[in-house]
Amino acid sequence: MSIEVPKARAPSIRDVARVAEVSYQTVSRVLNDHPSIRDSTRARVVQAMKDLNYRPNRAARDLSRGRSRTIGVLSASSAEYGPASSIAAIQDAGRDAGYLVNIANIAGDKPESIQGALDHLLNQGVEGIVVIAPQERVFAVLQRLSIDVPFVTLQSDGNRGNRGNRTLFVDQIAGARLATRHLIQLGHRRIFHLAGPQNWIEAEARMHGFLVEMGARDVPTTAPILGDWTANFGYQVGRELLRVRDFTAIFSSNDQMALGLMHALHDEGLSIPGDVSIVGFDDIPEAAHFWPPLTTVRQDFAELGRRCIAVLLSEIAGEGAVHPDTLVPELIVRSSTAAPSF
Repeated sequence: MSIEVPKARAPSIRDVARVAEVSYQTVSRVLNDHPSIRDSTRARVVQAMKDLNYRPNRAARDLSRGRSRTIGVLSASSAEYGPASSIAAIQDAGRDAGYLVNIANIAGDKPESIQGALDHLLNQGVEGIVVIAPQERVFAVLQRLSIDVPFVTLQSDGNRGNRGNRTLFVDQIAGARLATRHLIQLGHRRIFHLAGPQNWIEAEARMHGFLVEMGARDVPTTAPILGDWTANFGYQVGRELLRVRDFTAIFSSNDQMALGLMHALHDEGLSIPGDVSIVGFDDIPEAAHFWPPLTTVRQDFAELGRRCIAVLLSEIAGEGAVHPDTLVPELIVRSSTAAPSF
């Protein structure tokens, strides 16, 4: 039998039925694994699908069963490396589980903006939502809103109070302590901290970890400098700090600001780590190619995505609560740190 389908369209279920010489209802039953279909009929339909290169519309079938196979991500920031990497990891894990992932970015922190982004996802019939909100004020608003589908929140600091079993924590405090401890163990005592924006949960947690570790080791400290995550800010701060060079090491709250610091040091003809040691946070892909390669703190975003999806799918299925362990970042030692030279 010749197999001809008009080139202007993809093959349909009726084309499969015509080639297999069955009704389209029979093809539908095969697609839905109906037990009443004879093996010989099923084989003929499957072969017709292969011959036609027919791709079943799973989305339409799921919708007919009241399922969208879609997960929403409510994000308060997708531009910075950490949130963007979290979203990418969730998309990968969702796709592996057979789900599409739709993203709604929150424009600002006003309640109406957050409600609008939430409504956008709910209007698409998402089965569950992952909330990525690096700013504490966004969480405060979300707690007052009604989310009537299963959801899980991705947070950065488990010490902010228990928000239930739907929360995943990345221990930013532990990561900051690792970075600070590394510098102290190298022999540094004059260590500055370049923090992130004050309203970011990650920035506050990393600053807290720095201060806790310095205090635990009886190392005097100065007030952290509040930054904005950008390399340009790191560069400008570096130029200012070098007017009075009273430090031997800097722990930067992210790799981009560390890059700006390194630029400022190079402009002054200083050596890294000979004159100043630098530690970053995040381990962006370019960090291994900085001059010199940057010592930094790495987060396992792929594992984070898998755990987010596992918790959410458990909620969607109505299964028992999943209690994922807190993710602890890892210190990656490269060439930007060494013992102080004076």
